[in-house]
Amino acid sequence: MNKFTPAKPAGARGVDEITGSRRLRRMRKADWSRRLVQENRLTVDDLIWPIFVVEGKGVCEPIAAMPGVFRLSIDLAVKEAERAAKLGIPALATFPNVDISLRDQTGSHILDPDNVINRATRAIKDAVPQIGIITDAALDPFTSHGHDGILRDGIIVNDETVEQVTAAAVIQAAAGADIIAPSDMMDGRIGAIRDALDANGFQDVA
Repeated sequence: MNKFTPAKPAGARGVDEITGSRRLRRMRKADWSRRLVQENRLTVDDLIWPIFVVEGKGVCEPIAAMPGVFRLSIDLAVKEAERAAKLGIPALATFPNVDISLRDQTGSHILDPDNVINRATRAIKDAVPQIGIITDAALDPFTSHGHDGILRDGIIVNDETVEQVTAAAVIQAAAGADIIAPSDMMDGRIGAIRDALDANGFQDVA
């Protein structure tokens, strides 16, 4: 055996022994056949439009870390929602940029029914009722320390955080959110949110 020829495991087939049924590349040879057998297909139905919301009116602030993306006041966020609907995009994901003066150690402003994200949700739903709205019940936009949980002596208190996130989810659903998508990593928060939504009559909020 040539020293450059790798040993073939017992029972393995060489390239010259591959049968016709194993030559699957034939279906990837041409554009038409690839289109027929491709596993994934991306369409407008797969898209979610993110909107970053701030207080004010007529505000359009560029986000330095995301070129081409802007923070919008509620009036402009509504216009973006209308644009998304015209393009056939099924849902929006809204994220608040909370003024520093409204942030605290526990992120309590998330529980205000009239905070910027809840007002944005109501305004968008009123203007574009057919579009889905996804909100994030996480605390980090509302805490002064920027963490997703309530801190006690430098440690995130899981269960107290879950209670607050759960209450926020119900408030967001009442504002018109169709999907609650918490981005925190608290143990047990998904089940707690589901139970709270169901108990408060929001069985159809996902």
